[in-house]
Amino acid sequence: MVATFTLALNNEEYTHLLLILPVSVALIVLEWKSLKPSVVPSRGVGLVLLASAMVACGLSRWTASDLSPAIHLAVYIGALVIWWLGSFVFCFGTRWSLRLMFPLGFLLCLVPLPEFALDRIVVLLQRESAAATRMLFTATGVPVMQDGMFISIPGVTVEVARECSSIRSSLMLLITSMVLAHLFLRSTWRKTIVVLAAIPLSVAKNAVRIFTLSMLGVHVDMGFLHGTLHRRGGIVFFILALLAVLLLLWVLGRGEKKTSRDLDQPVLQQS
Repeated sequence: MVATFTLALNNEEYTHLLLILPVSVALIVLEWKSLKPSVVPSRGVGLVLLASAMVACGLSRWTASDLSPAIHLAVYIGALVIWWLGSFVFCFGTRWSLRLMFPLGFLLCLVPLPEFALDRIVVLLQRESAAATRMLFTATGVPVMQDGMFISIPGVTVEVARECSSIRSSLMLLITSMVLAHLFLRSTWRKTIVVLAAIPLSVAKNAVRIFTLSMLGVHVDMGFLHGTLHRRGGIVFFILALLAVLLLLWVLGRGEKKTSRDLDQPVLQQS
């Protein structure tokens, strides 16, 4: 855990790891009051999970020389999370565990992605953000050319670099969408829509950011391409994406309430 939190504090691509444990605990405490007091421990299932965690940890130690430090840490944290889940099932049973499936399963997000997996996500965000930015320029009538990660418009050529992928805010948006969908929606398919929507919204906010900075650089001041808005303005575009998630939640929530009211209305039968 010390190694994981150190990684999160020193590498912005893993900052989201700091949120997982407190959010999961908060959700468990929040939903604990709604559970019935009866507890039926599931020692068999719990022991299987505990044994699985020990085996994973033992294999990681045994093959430590063959694994990279990132994979080694991911396996250790994964084993630790499985140990926590096994302990909960052992003490409180499968019934309570299923009722608390989301906050317990949310702990799996604590497993840090190995660098090779994270790099692929970053490259995907870069590529899609570059394509979305080109589409924005085209839609607004600005002549544009794309060469890989480079976007050229009259007056400037910008590179959609690794930092432009906004991996930190994208992961934050995904996690926030998961929690909000769990708290405010009931149906699984509506929750899935909100979580999946966070992915294109992440690309869209990156594209809007690159588009805005480029246009400000060309028409106002080139300093915008390297200034404060470029370095620290990500929060502005994150808030815009979050507002879009909240709007989607509101729309889906209204539909859910309407469906619930329709189901609750009595059906009058003609004699």
